Amino acid sequence: MRSLCFFLLFVFQIAIYGQPTPQFVDEIQLEKLKPESLQYYWLRIIDNGMSQPVTIPVIVARGADPGPVLGMTAALHGNELNGISVIHQVMAELDLKSLHGTIIAIPGLNAISIPLHQRRYFDKEDLNRNFPGKEKGNRSQQYVWQIGQKILSKVDYLVDMHTASFGRENTFYVRSDLSDTTMAKMALLQNADIVLNNKGVPSANEQISATRTMRAEAVLKGIPTITIEYGNPQVFQPELISRGKTGIQNIMSWLGMNQDPIVTTQPAVICKKSYWLYIDQGGYLEVIADLNQKVKKNERIAILRNPFGDLVREYFCPEDGIVIGRSSNPVNMSGGRIIHLGILQNEDK
Repeated sequence: MRSLCFFLLFVFQIAIYGQPTPQFVDEIQLEKLKPESLQYYWLRIIDNGMSQPVTIPVIVARGADPGPVLGMTAALHGNELNGISVIHQVMAELDLKSLHGTIIAIPGLNAISIPLHQRRYFDKEDLNRNFPGKEKGNRSQQYVWQIGQKILSKVDYLVDMHTASFGRENTFYVRSDLSDTTMAKMALLQNADIVLNNKGVPSANEQISATRTMRAEAVLKGIPTITIEYGNPQVFQPELISRGKTGIQNIMSWLGMNQDPIVTTQPAVICKKSYWLYIDQGGYLEVIADLNQKVKKNERIAILRNPFGDLVREYFCPEDGIVIGRSSNPVNMSGGRIIHLGILQNEDK
């Protein structure tokens, strides 16, 4: 029923504003857009091996009055789909006559990996670990360089939408630099389960020197940016998608892009840092700790069994915290993930 309602809203919008005909373009030219217009684009990013353009879908909505440019990007990792539906629902409910400013929405940023049902790019690289990229670099470097030139350069604010990856599941949580008042407000408006204070460094204890995440790159360009993790990979989760839509609409209200009231629910748990815990031998892993569960130091969080069913290892929490994400795949080799542990802001180590 919810999907039907959004479809009817979309049809109604088309009836008012006209059928958006997708255009193939090399650049989004905001200065040429008319007020109260909705445009669909296939934006060229690179060429494939047959000399054909690889394009990404872009929806641009320009309101009746001037205002900020809000960017939304989903599925930079090809298996992280909930954000795509969040974008669809946000755009379906827009009222162009009362919109102040412009929205640039990309419901599917990794055009290569999404149809292949895979997380990483064609060359097995993680696009979200390759910014700023290089104009004349390798395949993944050129792809992210184009994103920086053709998308990041156009927006004043950015919401980067993700989920967990294969074999893991996430809460609804936000990564944001909470020392910045603008980005802190954007994060808290999401009504998320958890808000994690993070400047753009991945949570998997990865060391990055010359490259960085898209959020870190955008912030370096002066664009207030948050990353939202909407649950699980390769699925649409209606409850999280609905909450995500409300969070984006809250940002729009706060920026003065519409006159809608800000919708608030329960306050998020604030974490000052986070890290993953890993197993030290292989086997069949059962994670006992639930998502959003507050765990205590020395509390049992997982057990490991061998192929014969014998209990070979128990894992305990090293300090008080909250479960942001966890492994959902029982089959784990040495070094497999157990839980993503968030350390609460008011907790001392």
